[in-house]
Amino acid sequence: MLSNLVDRRAMLGRLMASAALVSGPTLATRAWAAAPAGVKLGDGTLGIEFDSAMRSRVSFGGKAVTPMAAGEALFLADRRVLDKFLLLDHDEEKVAGRHGPGRRHRLRSTAGGAVEQVLDITFLDRYPGLALYEMRYRNTGTTPLAIAGWRVATHDLLSDPAGAYSFAGASYPDRRDWVQKVAPGFEQRNFMGMNGSDYGGGTPVAVVWRRDAGLAVGHVETVPRLISLPVAAQPDGTRVGLSGDEPTLLAPGATLTLPTAFLMAHDGDHFRPLDAYRRIMAERGLSAPEIPESSYGPIWCAWGYERNFTAEQVYGTLPKAKELGFEWAVMDDGWQTSEGDWKLDRKKFPRGDADMKAFVKRIKADGMRPRLWLAPLAVDPGTDMLRDRPDMLILDRNGAAQNVSWWSAFTMCPAYPPVVDFFRAQVHRIIGDWGYEGLKLDGQHLNGVAPCYNPAHNHARPEESFEKLQDFWKALYDEAMAINPQAIMEICPCGDSFAFHNIPAMNNTPASDPTSSWQVRLKGKTFKALMGPSAPYSGDHVELSDGRNDFASTYGIGAIPSTKFTWPKDVPNPTDPLPPGGYLLTPEKEALWRKWIDLYRANMLSKGRYLGGLYDIGFDKPEAHAIEREGALHYAFYADSWDGALTLRGLGAGRYALTDSFTGKLLGTATAARNRIPATFKRFLLIRATPEGAKA
Repeated sequence: MLSNLVDRRAMLGRLMASAALVSGPTLATRAWAAAPAGVKLGDGTLGIEFDSAMRSRVSFGGKAVTPMAAGEALFLADRRVLDKFLLLDHDEEKVAGRHGPGRRHRLRSTAGGAVEQVLDITFLDRYPGLALYEMRYRNTGTTPLAIAGWRVATHDLLSDPAGAYSFAGASYPDRRDWVQKVAPGFEQRNFMGMNGSDYGGGTPVAVVWRRDAGLAVGHVETVPRLISLPVAAQPDGTRVGLSGDEPTLLAPGATLTLPTAFLMAHDGDHFRPLDAYRRIMAERGLSAPEIPESSYGPIWCAWGYERNFTAEQVYGTLPKAKELGFEWAVMDDGWQTSEGDWKLDRKKFPRGDADMKAFVKRIKADGMRPRLWLAPLAVDPGTDMLRDRPDMLILDRNGAAQNVSWWSAFTMCPAYPPVVDFFRAQVHRIIGDWGYEGLKLDGQHLNGVAPCYNPAHNHARPEESFEKLQDFWKALYDEAMAINPQAIMEICPCGDSFAFHNIPAMNNTPASDPTSSWQVRLKGKTFKALMGPSAPYSGDHVELSDGRNDFASTYGIGAIPSTKFTWPKDVPNPTDPLPPGGYLLTPEKEALWRKWIDLYRANMLSKGRYLGGLYDIGFDKPEAHAIEREGALHYAFYADSWDGALTLRGLGAGRYALTDSFTGKLLGTATAARNRIPATFKRFLLIRATPEGAKA
């Protein structure tokens, strides 16, 4: 990151020097005729008011939620800020396109006659409360303009006594919560590039909300962009916006076009804007693929035995996993000699391919579906691959490789065709030759990569490595589907905030190393918005949840149960000590695991319709989630302890019979008009609301 900053400062210096070679009028010396006093735009839900200086104010449902301020600006290399533009004219027209009918407003303005700003704002009939922003700047002066950065759709959501929450789609090495309370001093840059050597990428959306209103911003480009979505506490609110800091030298007459952005005003938490973003991106050609039925199967993973697993340990556990109702058997890290060579470990598989094929056949014979762990793009020091093909690496300006810190490895370039071909061959070997029915693609380095300056790759631009990562994953997905159209392609970017642009290349996703049950639930809500209300999302190993047994957090958000239990005994690991109690499936655990898997299979909430707009994950207490499945409504409430009333939102006409889903206890009835019930619980309460007369 430091080298990138140095590079950008050097580039700014060169741009300023170039601009200084040409003299001309300054930006503030020209006089202009009287401009329109301002303009008010809106769709009845979202309102945007501009004054004559192109400062703007946002309203939601007719109520102002931001102050009047400069939401758009250009930052020049000489530290000047162009945030006052004289509004010249405004016109509007009806439009119709891939997002349906709408109305586009064009606002043209100038900064001293040297820079023309043209802002197109489009309101879409099918997306009330949302506006697309298309911004471009033209150098109308006579000298080159050295631009250091820009911002667009940046506003301060006015403060509220109850405070505010934020969602950020950026990735950080500390694997922080995606949803956070906005406290005094809170600030996150939310850069969509690399925020660590192997943590980067994400979903280019940021949301801030208070109890009664929220603002969301993001970009809708079909390739990832190296932009930021900063969120910061202000004295009178919370700032959110879209910005970029790529140096640009704009010649006279040249135009700078910014990424197409959106601004949305909404109620509730981050679910509604992410759901709208998903639908807009689908209309632009970027969406999750068709989901095979097997993607919803409960998962047992051999990672409880870690890298030193043996075939005999797996064979011994399979019958118990099958008996409990698990469908998938995932072979994790440890089958290979190294990351990079991907050769079979002959200590585990002495006959090589023949033993691996026999291993897969045994899993299938025991009634399970086999899935294999793979960490693409990582290559270890000392491997044959690194020795023979150093040309495959990502290199920075100085020729240094990009690190994968978790495995002490280096990163290969996803935009280099030989790298793509190598991993397509691995997919073919694993699924086509060995017979696995799915892949677990794992590693925090999967989400984003640094710009690549390797001269062997002949990139048109260094950013191609970052932008074409999505194409790399799609190539692997297409290879798997060509062999087995029902194959599972799971991407697990350990702790990262998942890169939305990779979604077309996956049909299953986990909570990806959650640090708490709270992360299991908030990631679940987020994925149900980004992939769809019936997205196949697993809670990851339940052993990563609070108490290492919190299936309730998985069940209540419509996630797929997953575990890494060992049986009939644990295997001590000298390098990674077992947690208290280990991973052994004791008789007590077995009874609990069986109950949760039976409940999951009975209701299959993962295939239900997650109703993410009913409850606010920040402000509603206790935390609540709801899912509709085959006419019944399933509610999940979470708190350390609770004694008070609960509100069952979303009930339809008629009376509903209420049942505690976990205990089977009858809880009375409710209607849409009388939807508050008393409740006392610790940790969780699951309620099934069944229309009276329907099958319970």
